[in-house]
Amino acid sequence: MTNAGPSPKTTKPGPAGGGLDIGRLLLEGRAFLALIVIIVVFSFLSPNYFSTANFLTMASHVAIFGILAIGMLLVILNGGIDLSVGSTLGLAGVVAGFMMQGVTLHWFGVILYPPVWVVALLACALGAVIGLINGILIARFNVPAFVATLGVMYMVRGVALLMTNGLTYNNLGGRPELGNTGFDWLGFNRIAGVPFGVIVLALLAVVVSLILTRSAFGRWLYASGGNERAAELSGVPVKGVQITVYVLSGICSAIAGLILSSQLTSAGPTAGTSYELTAIAAVVIGGAALTGGRGTVRGTMLGAFVIGFLSDGLVIIGISSYWQTVFTGAVIVLAVLLNAIQYRRRVKQPAAAGGQTTSAQPGGAAPTANSVREKKAG
Repeated sequence: MTNAGPSPKTTKPGPAGGGLDIGRLLLEGRAFLALIVIIVVFSFLSPNYFSTANFLTMASHVAIFGILAIGMLLVILNGGIDLSVGSTLGLAGVVAGFMMQGVTLHWFGVILYPPVWVVALLACALGAVIGLINGILIARFNVPAFVATLGVMYMVRGVALLMTNGLTYNNLGGRPELGNTGFDWLGFNRIAGVPFGVIVLALLAVVVSLILTRSAFGRWLYASGGNERAAELSGVPVKGVQITVYVLSGICSAIAGLILSSQLTSAGPTAGTSYELTAIAAVVIGGAALTGGRGTVRGTMLGAFVIGFLSDGLVIIGISSYWQTVFTGAVIVLAVLLNAIQYRRRVKQPAAAGGQTTSAQPGGAAPTANSVREKKAG
């Protein structure tokens, strides 16, 4: 008679059984650790780096990339990619500059000077329309995300160049006598000493984090990004979620464009060139999987600060801009490598914890050779 009860031997808790796994902790906290290392190293190399004023200045630069990265995170969680965010940023700034200069209505012989809040709303609406185009192409016409957003990227950049004839709108402060001043408030004003752009970034991060963790849309997004077919069979409106994330990405790009134009007090058609790559890098450094379904706002914000603080630190210590590109690229490659290691470990650990492999069968047990022969005999 065999003993069907549990074995008296007990196993020591390992990494997959509740023990402390230092490697896993280092992998999951790599963005935070990288940020700490960057701050310590550059504080040692430059006495001007570690100061509240410098941190706030660098944070205002990070706000642009961070806002873009939040929109990009939503798209990547859905298993997509958005290469048009940099062009959308540039076009939103150009449209804002165009309206701040005055909109001439030739038929009526008048020039309109819309207030700043109207300019901001119209720019965000433009970003939403661009995102909607991306979403429809991808969700309704099944165009690959890379191809669709690449084509939209070129079209949007071309529209910005046509609007300005390749020139730049300068002096976007507005005209006091016409009541359209205040645009520079977005880029230069502070609340309680904190730049307005940083406050916008923090608010967006909190709102999006709550949406992802506390709402049905967040659950739908993670589900559709992890397994689109399974999510669709479970009743998730996969196409609607897909369109929505691109619309939100476009709005985030427009907000970033408004803040950048305000900081520069000018709007040019080439603004935001290659910013889409920086946004993707921030999301990847933050631990999100490019295959979708994995990632957090917290990690993305850490990734944005890693890139921003690294770039500004290299400038402060006088490193050539060419070397800055090399360092940034190396960080991105390392982040992708660590992501691959992290998610490969997650796949392997459940099998190691149970001591046997699992099956895709509904019953959870793999069919044996005897059972197969019995079925054939029957």
